[in-house]
Amino acid sequence: MRESPELPKSIRLPEPRHHGSVSLEAALRHRESIRDFGDAPLALGELSQLLWAAQGVTHGDGLRTAPSAGALYPLEVYVVVGRVQDLEGGVYKYRPRAHQLTRINEEDLRPALAAAALEQTWMNESAALLVFSAVSERTTRKYGHRGIRYVHMEAGHAAQNVFLQASALNIAAAVVGAFEDARVHRIMMMGAGEQVLYLMPVGRPARGRR
Repeated sequence: MRESPELPKSIRLPEPRHHGSVSLEAALRHRESIRDFGDAPLALGELSQLLWAAQGVTHGDGLRTAPSAGALYPLEVYVVVGRVQDLEGGVYKYRPRAHQLTRINEEDLRPALAAAALEQTWMNESAALLVFSAVSERTTRKYGHRGIRYVHMEAGHAAQNVFLQASALNIAAAVVGAFEDARVHRIMMMGAGEQVLYLMPVGRPARGRR
């Protein structure tokens, strides 16, 4: 996404927790796609944990939670914020190395993205919407055309990480791959070398879902 020079605001996220009360096996057992969201907001710490699960740094040499061919990390992660405590609405870019968010747009783009996703209006009710994109050239300059496959695999790894973290935190999540590529690209104001891959709405589950 092309960043606006008028919105240089960066937010340091709460430090991610590396120990939880839910086992990996339990998170796997209870993982499901949930599209029914409640009205309660997410806590900033919960959003922090989801982003860390997606692309957080785990080692001093910059390795991340999701495997990446050649450790080249072509993915970018954005958050369209609707209802997150202590965080203004708008669009943010996740900075994995600093574990920060940079606000790059003040608009709530959830309705526009839902419309571009073949009118999947349930997305409007999410507390936040993660947008996964890729700068594939980071990978293809080393691996050639086969690198495209590696990029797509990496997006799947990252999304599953978010799913499992959401399961452990009792957060509703679902993935969306049906959308108009060019329209989402335009809504998110992405650069020419960036491709949107995945949309992932998250939020508090509606009453009775968990």
